[in-house]
Amino acid sequence: MLCVLAGCAEGARLIQETDRGGVVVYSFVPQRGAMVSSFRRDALRLIDRRCGGHYQIVREGETKGRDRVQTTVPGAEEIVRDHRWGIQFECR
Repeated sequence: MLCVLAGCAEGARLIQETDRGGVVVYSFVPQRGAMVSSFRRDALRLIDRRCGGHYQIVREGETKGRDRVQTTVPGAEEIVRDHRWGIQFECR
């Protein structure tokens, strides 16, 4: 039941790439906070690989999430809102 433990959320993804950097987003649980999410480590690893270890975070904050339908019991659906955090970075 890995999906239950992880909350069925996506990990970190590079959603925008430029010559000098880009934007990475990751899911987080608002009650726990974006800074302690395990996906934050994944996001920073993506940035680190993209920039060869030399980067600067330009801006970060909550970005548009998404709503999805989750069925936990047959016939019982609920709408779940995924919260996402974005990190804009520049390679040095």
